[in-house]
Amino acid sequence: MIVVENLVKTFGGFRAVDGASLSIAEGSITGLIGPNGAGKTTLFNVIAGVLQPTSGRVTMQGHDITGLAPHDLFHRGLLRTFQIAHEFPSMSCRENLMMVPGGQSGETLWNTWFGRKRIADEERALKAKADEVLDFLTVSHLADHKAGQISGGQKKLLELGRTMMVDAKIVFLDEVGAGVNRTLLNTIGDAIIRLNKERGYTFVVIEHDMDFIERLCDPVICMAEGKVLAQGTLAEIKANEQVIEAYLGTGLKNKDQVATV
Repeated sequence: MIVVENLVKTFGGFRAVDGASLSIAEGSITGLIGPNGAGKTTLFNVIAGVLQPTSGRVTMQGHDITGLAPHDLFHRGLLRTFQIAHEFPSMSCRENLMMVPGGQSGETLWNTWFGRKRIADEERALKAKADEVLDFLTVSHLADHKAGQISGGQKKLLELGRTMMVDAKIVFLDEVGAGVNRTLLNTIGDAIIRLNKERGYTFVVIEHDMDFIERLCDPVICMAEGKVLAQGTLAEIKANEQVIEAYLGTGLKNKDQVATV
């Protein structure tokens, strides 16, 4: 699905991503782990078009997407979420989802005058789709709640729901578990697994919770200091000497602690 070749992103003299190469298989749930400052989020931002690469190449299903803008990648089915949820706080959860699809008839002034029936028909279909998504995520009771008033974990579910409002092919999830209680994290995990198995979504997940990674992800990629250290099963990653050294460098005392970072 995605191939990254020798990707570099510098900020001044600092190489946040330093020649990273990796591949994401179609239909996989791939985990991306590493110490804080490893370059994981910067890598996401470059792949997703939020940042321009300094050098290197990214392809999606064989097509070069290096440096494409996020809205272009959105239309190709590549979406990402953020560590801090980005919702429209004064709008309801249902309305937040209904905002996602592009090219809606109501976006043009002409249609607001002469295409009201078309707009109304589209809105009914979008409302039905949004309600289906909320039901899938087991948060239909939040449909009419303002998005700014729901919990952090529920906002993460809402972000996941946005990817379901369009024909997503691959979704990059950045620390989906950050600040989320265990019950909601399990709900998020259930939704990711169902989307992967039932709807064919490919996921790439940055996460520090190794229990969450172990439950969902195969393979797992480990980064440190902007480089890819290893790729394999979580058991292989935990046994890799370079990975252990990278985590030990952050102040860990023994190999067993790698599993908790």
